[in-house]
Amino acid sequence: LCCFQLYGYCYQDSNDIPDTLTTITELGSPLEMIQLLQTSWEDRFRICLSLVRLLHYLAHSPLGSVTLLDFRPRQFVIVDGELKVTDLDDASVEESSCTSNSDCFMEFPARNFTLPCSVEGRCQSMNEKRNLYNAYRFFFTYLLPHSAPSSLRPLLDKIVNATGNHNKHVICTEYLALELSPSPSANSEFTQKCVKSANTQYRRVPEAFIPEENYRCWPSYHHKGCLLSVFDVNEAIEICDSYSQCKAFVLTNQTTWTGRQLVFFKMASNHIVPDPDKITYVKVTD
Repeated sequence: LCCFQLYGYCYQDSNDIPDTLTTITELGSPLEMIQLLQTSWEDRFRICLSLVRLLHYLAHSPLGSVTLLDFRPRQFVIVDGELKVTDLDDASVEESSCTSNSDCFMEFPARNFTLPCSVEGRCQSMNEKRNLYNAYRFFFTYLLPHSAPSSLRPLLDKIVNATGNHNKHVICTEYLALELSPSPSANSEFTQKCVKSANTQYRRVPEAFIPEENYRCWPSYHHKGCLLSVFDVNEAIEICDSYSQCKAFVLTNQTTWTGRQLVFFKMASNHIVPDPDKITYVKVTD
């Protein structure tokens, strides 16, 4: 699940190129960090979650703890919203040998670490720690906090700091996989407590849609309008109240991969049309 899937391969001898091996793999999209930062936080969270699964697999693979010596975005692709590693040429299962802790020195551009030397003469968890810190500096530090829901930012800061400090990798994995899940079933009570009550009055118009009156917001699931995901109506009201141009919003029957509902935010409600799959809320003005 974490690595590029191999569908097949063909080995043949060619007069021009001896020992030719052709592989057929699944199709993925190159990882472009600038493009990722322009996507919704939920999509970036999904990528980080798949990266956590990859880290766990590398640490407990059948071959032992595996490190990716060239752990950079160019070694990964996106397949159906999930992060997968494509290049295993620089993978290694060898834990560095040592005679003292000073032999277990890891140097990075912004920070250095010294790990303990075990009685067996191996640097303890060096492969795992190297992967974890590279995931922190190339992925987590950019993708997790950026435009994250305000209710999750304290927990996100805790996780990012913990990964950067090599602190309790297993606990960080559990936080990401369980407590950070923004699905309503896993996090409904926590999310509800963090949604503010709105004083603005809204008129509910069932089976109705506003086809025009779009404005752009960021991040949005629609490039020509403001389409965001919400936990419930209260969160949609909070978002609409935070935009001065927002005068109405439309609940759709579409959801994101986490189960959050997609909502169109509108700058007017002059033209409302029937639509059995949508509910429109119009801001009541004095």
